[in-house]
Amino acid sequence: MEKIAVLGSTGSIGTNGLDVISKFPDRFKICALSTNTNVELLRKQAKVFKPEAVCVSGGSGNKGKFGKIMVYEGEEGLLRMLEDVKIDTVLVGIAGSSALLPILTVLDRVKKMALANKEALVMAGSIIMNKAAKNKVTIIPVDSEHSAIFQCIEGSNRKCLRKIFLTGSGGPLLKVEISSFKDITVKQAINHPRWKMGKKISVDSATMMNKGLEVIEAHWLFNMEINNIEILIHPEAVVHSMVEFRDGAILAQMGACDMRIPIQYALTYPDRIDSGIKSPEFSKIKNLSFYNPDFNRFPCMSLACEAGKKQGTFPSVLNASNEVCVREFIEGGIRFTDIPKAIEKVMGLHKSVKNPGLDDILEADKWARVKTKEIIRCCR
Repeated sequence: MEKIAVLGSTGSIGTNGLDVISKFPDRFKICALSTNTNVELLRKQAKVFKPEAVCVSGGSGNKGKFGKIMVYEGEEGLLRMLEDVKIDTVLVGIAGSSALLPILTVLDRVKKMALANKEALVMAGSIIMNKAAKNKVTIIPVDSEHSAIFQCIEGSNRKCLRKIFLTGSGGPLLKVEISSFKDITVKQAINHPRWKMGKKISVDSATMMNKGLEVIEAHWLFNMEINNIEILIHPEAVVHSMVEFRDGAILAQMGACDMRIPIQYALTYPDRIDSGIKSPEFSKIKNLSFYNPDFNRFPCMSLACEAGKKQGTFPSVLNASNEVCVREFIEGGIRFTDIPKAIEKVMGLHKSVKNPGLDDILEADKWARVKTKEIIRCCR
């Protein structure tokens, strides 16, 4: 029986992951669950899956609600839980930079990581990938695009890979007049045409920052130079990504827009098992279109690619500033168009550290959050 910990079990990735896991009771056993603050849903999940331990990383777990299950609290409590509980595989569904330290901690404990968090790789890709290699941990991406790339190159010599085509639907604002961007509401920004996701990643999809972060993620996961990673807008969202080999052959991975597919692939890898998910009806798909992205329309993509090329602590600063800006936008503190403006100003003020260690990365993250808030206050 494979023991699985689901970090961020009450979010979109976590709930889909538990749905997948529930279909394989003879293969998987949930040993640990975590949430940020959604204690009630965590309690319901714990009642069904009966883990050894749970953690409420964003506050009190109200231990009386979990019976004999061990309850950990706070960010440090999450790290302790990962050290105390025997785990074979971890599904990382925690959103944002808060996943970095749990990822680094659990890499000492597991054999396989199903990774749905991109921000940690953006911040500290070199550290994460080196630690995974040292500990012989298999990292299988869960993001639909990176899962597609992983599947396309499985069994191939990575040295034969020439180019990655990273596809994206274009988000909810693809056809919205750019002149109206300054008046975009949160409701509009999170109304993704293809995927049902949390607010933060939905806003990132609207600004297309998400696609820029995915470029950096792909750079670390597949050891591919950023100049050889090409973003393509693909509104139909049938082709989840493509790869080109040195001989000119191009492989694409296609499928339904259902996160349970890449989650199941990651958890059951290298096996492929019937998921029960309906495939696209290709006879009813009239067109598969691909466009070059408009970097002027979505400047966050340019900022991310620039940070990825510069490396050092620039990616950490980019990510931290973006997280602050997105939160401010969701809470009504800034306009949609203020997001890339603030990030660009912060990046322009940053003095990067080359070949940063973990402390450098965390310090850059902290600096960027403070500086972004200062810039936002000055612009009000």
